[in-house]
Amino acid sequence: MQITVDEQSGFCPGVVSAINKAEEQLSQADNLYCLGDIVHNSEEVNRLELQGLKTIDHAQMAGIHEAKVLLRAHGEPPSTYEMAERNGIEIIDATCPVVLQLQKRIKKVYDEEPGVQIVIFGKKGHAEVNGLVGQTAGSAIVVEGAKDLDKIDYQRPVRLFSQTTMPVDTFRELVETMSNRMADPSQFQYKDTICRQVANRIPHLKEFARQHDVVLFVSGKKSSNGKALFGVCQEVNPRSYFVSHPDEVRPEMTAGAMTVGICGATSTPKWQMEQVGDSLREMRD
Repeated sequence: MQITVDEQSGFCPGVVSAINKAEEQLSQADNLYCLGDIVHNSEEVNRLELQGLKTIDHAQMAGIHEAKVLLRAHGEPPSTYEMAERNGIEIIDATCPVVLQLQKRIKKVYDEEPGVQIVIFGKKGHAEVNGLVGQTAGSAIVVEGAKDLDKIDYQRPVRLFSQTTMPVDTFRELVETMSNRMADPSQFQYKDTICRQVANRIPHLKEFARQHDVVLFVSGKKSSNGKALFGVCQEVNPRSYFVSHPDEVRPEMTAGAMTVGICGATSTPKWQMEQVGDSLREMRD
């Protein structure tokens, strides 16, 4: 049985930067706070917690003073920065540059085009989306798909943006549907703000899944990107399995397979995929 770990899977640049910043700070001090999981992968979070990283939520941050808090790649709303200033907190800002640029675009429209409806295609409650909605003082309309489009008033101007990790095809479908529903199509503008570092993985993963008898997709269970990319693999190759730890790999998964491909989400570290590969090689040998 041939076992291949996908070279193109693993952390996106934004996550790599956040983890590098965390490790740099931890090398200089015994501990560092991180607002929310630094990445939606419990194995990587545990690794960094052993080095002194302490994960907190917004309520806990409100009680912290004169400390360092790392903001992860997803970004934060203005209210988080205001809280940090009140509490004398030093922000270590690891917001992904792509997300930061998107926040600025949304804030510009909110400030300069009063009366316009700002619509964000994204996952309700997702950390990145919360940061984007925060640029509009909470007024932006979040849509997860076609089922949410009735929230929009098509008699008024609309500006559509997207969470950076959403599917390109679905975004294009929303653009077409919304254009057709507008009373005045010239009042509808959209920005494709989907990160191609993530979007370009989909055609590659489809090809990778086709090339192997079995696919083991490695991801944290909380990763929305992981769920989406696993669905891509499963669509192409029904013998695709979602695993978060080497202990979850069972012999029956790969029974009769000549080739097994191991891949993962943008929140999956390379070392975790290699661990799954090593576990599978031990079973084989």
